[in-house]
Amino acid sequence: MPHRHQEQLRQRIAQEAARILADEGGRDYLMAKQKARDRLGISPQAGMPSNLEVEEALRLHQRLFEGERHENALRHMREAALQAMRMLQAFRPRLAGPVLSGTAGLHGDITLHLLGAQPEEVAIFLMDRGIPFETTERRLRMSARGEPEPFPVLRFLAEDQRIELVVFPERRSHQAPLSPVDGRPEARATLREVEALLA
Repeated sequence: MPHRHQEQLRQRIAQEAARILADEGGRDYLMAKQKARDRLGISPQAGMPSNLEVEEALRLHQRLFEGERHENALRHMREAALQAMRMLQAFRPRLAGPVLSGTAGLHGDITLHLLGAQPEEVAIFLMDRGIPFETTERRLRMSARGEPEPFPVLRFLAEDQRIELVVFPERRSHQAPLSPVDGRPEARATLREVEALLA
C-alpha cells in the first residue's frame, strides 16, 4: 500500500476516533481507534494513528465543531473541580486528565488525584457529608517497564458533574502515573494552579 494512502487512512481513523471521544466523553483511545476503523471499514493492516495524533485531531475537532460551547463546558468543569479540591484539601488533591489538558468531552468526568490518602479515610469523609459515592479501581502504569497497578477510585456527583477520586498511597504520592497519550508522567495541577488557570 503506498505510503501516502496509508497516511490518509491513519488521518481518517484519527479524525473519526476524535469524533467518538468528543461525542461519548470517553478517554479510551485504543477503543475509539478500533471503533473508528470498524465504522470506516478500514482493514486492520492499514495501521493505527498514535494516541498523540488522536489527541491532536480531538483538539481540532473541539475547536472547529464545539468552539465556545466547549470552552464554556470546560470552564464549568474546572470550576466544579476547584470546588471539590477546596472541599478535599486535606487529601492534597491534584487535577489531572482531560479537564486539565483541555480535551475533556462535554460529558467527561473530572479526575482528581488524592495524594498520600487511604480510601477508607476518603469514604468516611464523603459519608460524613452525606455524599453518596461508588467505589471501583483504575489500573495505571507508573513506569514504562512496569505492569499497570490497581488504584482505588471513589466516584460521586456534584450537581451535574461526575467527579472521580483516584487515591494514591503515600509511597506513590510523589510520582504521577504515565499518560496514556504520550507515555510521559501525567500533568497534575494543585489547587493554586487551578485557581490561576481560571483567573
